[in-house]
Amino acid sequence: MRTMQIKGGRIIDPSQKLDRVTSLWIGRGRVLAIGEEGYDDPETVIDATGLIVTPGLIDIHVHLREPGNEEDETIATGARAALAGGVTSVACMPNTVPAIDTKGAAEFVVLQAKRARQANVYPVGAVSKGRKGEELAELGQLVEGGAIAFTDDGAPVASASLMRRALQYARMFDKVIMQHCQVPELTVGGVMNDGFESMRLGIPGMPAAAEDIMVARDIRLAEITGGRLHIQHISTERSVELVREGKRRGIAVTAEACPHHITLTDESLRSFDANFKMNPPLRTKRDIDAIIEGLKDGTIDVIATDHAPHAPEKKMRELDQAPFGIVGLETLLPIAIHALIEPGHLDWPGMIARLTSNPARIFGLDKGSLRVGQDADVTLIDPQARWTIDPTRFHSKSRNTPYGGWEVKGRAHTTIVGGEVRHTLGGIVQRPAAHAAL
Repeated sequence: MRTMQIKGGRIIDPSQKLDRVTSLWIGRGRVLAIGEEGYDDPETVIDATGLIVTPGLIDIHVHLREPGNEEDETIATGARAALAGGVTSVACMPNTVPAIDTKGAAEFVVLQAKRARQANVYPVGAVSKGRKGEELAELGQLVEGGAIAFTDDGAPVASASLMRRALQYARMFDKVIMQHCQVPELTVGGVMNDGFESMRLGIPGMPAAAEDIMVARDIRLAEITGGRLHIQHISTERSVELVREGKRRGIAVTAEACPHHITLTDESLRSFDANFKMNPPLRTKRDIDAIIEGLKDGTIDVIATDHAPHAPEKKMRELDQAPFGIVGLETLLPIAIHALIEPGHLDWPGMIARLTSNPARIFGLDKGSLRVGQDADVTLIDPQARWTIDPTRFHSKSRNTPYGGWEVKGRAHTTIVGGEVRHTLGGIVQRPAAHAAL
């Protein structure tokens, strides 16, 4: 049997409460063993000295734009960008054209991902037909097509009645309803956070209350239905408090935070740069502090990017005309390290849990662990690498990031999917002499 040894790295696997320097052994696409005693004469040896070895990172909130907006991104290019960022599995949102609201549409995503042979790609089905918020999609058929959860992301499920039925139906399949929490009537026409900065700049605002009200409503609906609710891209202080209260009451509610919502504030819009325009919008320092506290105490379970690529010509429009969103897959690790590890808010096992075992558990993925027998999806992180973020070198088709030019520390060095090295910065993969002629 052909085997791979990843030696000398600091293996961090929160699913096993494992954090030690040792070897990881891989064969036939799966984890064979952890420890110095493994298999004789490995075909490939990876010297991971000085690197952190983790289960492959999981991003449960990305937009891959295919079908319909391939000028922004495709399943292949987005999955390639994921690998460059150390992400081995992504869940793609259904706001495509047409929406992922049928079994065939979900199967299309699965097939395109297999053809690309990059990161694992899991479709998320729409809650409503056409994402119009009027009629429930065929959730059971979507599950048969490969959908791992449901959302109308990009738009909220505004109808409380429809949301209630969605939570009830999804419970039959043990799937999560992911919600873009926003009261539409309060955000229509809004460009940025509603507050002092929007008033000073004369830019229409989107009040924090629009999110808070929807979060409160949906947590209550999850309580009365017994359904599972996941709050996407949480951005306000009160929303964090509401999720914390819901968890205390035993309600099945989880939440995710995005790197941009813990590093940037609405003051960034003073530049009128559309790369700082996102939905939900950048808020205040007080909101950032609350989100970080939520990550620290476990209120917020997951770190996700909300990777939202847009072709350059779209983001070059005037601020009120430009689309919302930024790319995030290739900046996930360094920005999370900058915001969470370097200030001491989280340790490495804590951050890795929010990028591996937590999302795997919530979404029922057989990923996020290095247990023996698991798929050998592995990320090697160089925590000391210093580099400058250069959007022109992204693997994504789009360049819309507010982090261009940032000098950062830490990045994905090598990304392995199913035991196969699919991305590496090079210099650490060795072939023992016994196999040099193979």
